[in-house]
Amino acid sequence: MKTTPVTAQDLQRSVIAVPPLARNADLSLNEAANKTLLGHLEAGGVRNVMYGGNANFYNVGVSEYARIVDMLASLAGPDTWILPSVGPDYGKMMDQAAILRSRTFPTAMLLPMSFPYTDAGLADGVRRFTDALGKPAVVYIKSADYLAPETAARLIEEGRLVAFKYAVVRDNPSEDAYLSALLQAVDSRWVVSGIGERPAIVHYREFGLKSFTSGSVCVAPRGSMRLLHLLQEGRFDEAEAVREQYMGLEDCRDGISPIRVLHDAVTLSGVADMGPMLPLLTGISSTERERVAPVARALAAWDRDTATA
Repeated sequence: MKTTPVTAQDLQRSVIAVPPLARNADLSLNEAANKTLLGHLEAGGVRNVMYGGNANFYNVGVSEYARIVDMLASLAGPDTWILPSVGPDYGKMMDQAAILRSRTFPTAMLLPMSFPYTDAGLADGVRRFTDALGKPAVVYIKSADYLAPETAARLIEEGRLVAFKYAVVRDNPSEDAYLSALLQAVDSRWVVSGIGERPAIVHYREFGLKSFTSGSVCVAPRGSMRLLHLLQEGRFDEAEAVREQYMGLEDCRDGISPIRVLHDAVTLSGVADMGPMLPLLTGISSTERERVAPVARALAAWDRDTATA
């Protein structure tokens, strides 16, 4: 596992995969399936892997946390950056900081809190968490005005953060006053597009973001990495053609549930058996599986064809 301090170059060298976490029928960790998925990502060129919402870290108990992060660290290749998540509540975050402090993960992401919190309280939590961890963190921004731009800038200036995962969904991603305000306060190198392939081109071309996270990369890693490289080379028409391949699965995720569809899509595509979801989530219904399965399989087949073309 890569353990060196995170830099902007780290964030830009690879799509940041946000995979599900595989479990057995009894909800114990399925090490073999998690290894298969991680190996699939690495074979496709992915070197940044973030375990957060799609891995259902919201519902992970502190009692299980050390086993999970130790397993993930043991499965990663020497140049693969594993980024675990913490929280979202303060007590859980601090308990997890005590576990992570004795490990070599270079950072951790704070899952987004929806209630209750204040801007000043969130900033205080970031400061206390990073003090306890002994390293800077990633803040996951999932709702508009989650953190005031000036507060974000202060945390950057204090060396508390290595990145923001920006995942505020807009009907038109070109129109985003909050992202514009955030980028007036902090340099774009600190902000990662955090909503998959759908807004990635707009975020790159119009806002200057240089990296993006993806869940669908777990099904089709080579194509997602190609999209990143095309953006870096300014080949936007070709990037649009690649992005279009992902829209079928992204439409299913947006129409049903981003987390639940991805979890089962990895299984249905034939990549690896993710098993059941940890409560309080459940997998998609049989009717939904009939909708998702052909889309996931088609994307996986396209990715295989792309790799051998």
